Amino acid sequence: MLGDSRKAQEVFQATLREAAASAAHGDVPREPFWLFREARWRCLEESKTDLQAEPLEMEEYEITPEASLQIEQLEPAQLAIWISSAPEPQRTALALFYLNEFDYGEILDLADLKLSELSRLLVMGRRQFQAWLNMMAPQISKI
Repeated sequence: MLGDSRKAQEVFQATLREAAASAAHGDVPREPFWLFREARWRCLEESKTDLQAEPLEMEEYEITPEASLQIEQLEPAQLAIWISSAPEPQRTALALFYLNEFDYGEILDLADLKLSELSRLLVMGRRQFQAWLNMMAPQISKI
């Protein structure tokens, strides 16, 4: 999320230290994803001080049946880089969605989004990803 593994590790460790200190005093939140949410908000706060990319319009294409073949041509790091370059909150929505570990309710809770906003971000992100796939793996998209 921060684009710098050292910074991300520092934020995560600070989050864990604070959580451990709170737990030691008997203050443990009852909601299941409070640690994820806290770490995310800390990352967002930390990233506010960094240089921010200018918003830009990205092409969008409808998802094609060949998309899975195009994805197979990618290195896993390429997908991670693409998702990490998305603006917030789209980056969080895409990352949580593609982790395939959370249901929609959990994603809504973690990302602090409404269902309509999550839906819009995922649809837009998937269409933008298809446009990017068409550039990265064009031979498959023309089959």
